[in-house]
Amino acid sequence: MVAVLVIEDDDRIRLSLTLALEDEGYTVHTAATAEEGLLRQQREPADTVLVDLMLPGIDGFQCIRELRRDDDVPIVVVSAREDTHDIVAALEAGADDYLVKPVAMKELSARLRALRRRARTGPAAPADQLRIGDLNVRAQAGEVLLRGQPLALTRTEFRLLCELAEHAGQVLSRQQLLERVWEYDFGDERLVDVHVGRLRQKIEDDPGTPARLVTVRGLGYKMPR
Repeated sequence: MVAVLVIEDDDRIRLSLTLALEDEGYTVHTAATAEEGLLRQQREPADTVLVDLMLPGIDGFQCIRELRRDDDVPIVVVSAREDTHDIVAALEAGADDYLVKPVAMKELSARLRALRRRARTGPAAPADQLRIGDLNVRAQAGEVLLRGQPLALTRTEFRLLCELAEHAGQVLSRQQLLERVWEYDFGDERLVDVHVGRLRQKIEDDPGTPARLVTVRGLGYKMPR
């Protein structure tokens, strides 16, 4: 069974999420603090982690950073904070997705299924080796080399790079990338923008003036051939 770790300090919300997830067939681990959640994930790793941002002690942002330091587990923020700054900060910390409370269980379940599919199937790019200048994407091996040196990418960053490299020279809209990389029929396009920004930090010589992953204003993103 797929296990989900819920890190939430509100007893009522934690119980509500637990019961709803169990009804969907998940095994649920719970923690009331980030410290407890980090320890639980270390001892008994879950397949996906749900994190609130407003936690006592270590907050949700730091919790995400700690999780992401040694683990590529899918992380979904479930928070009442809906300010753009908070959403972007959580995604930049390493979260894969962000949902605002109150959460519709149907939507949460759909997001979790998409995350699991992505974890199982890997990137959709069919070509084994994709070369964009001095960037070499080895899709089947799960490797990316820049001038022969390996890059450390998260699962989402790797899928995003594969999709863009496979369609080098073409503009892909944010909605297209949401559908192909995240496998979402709808969603917040800020997911795409933040992950593009994180990817640029790793593949660009000057992220402020990108050359390998460029913005086409009003249309989307592309990698030049």
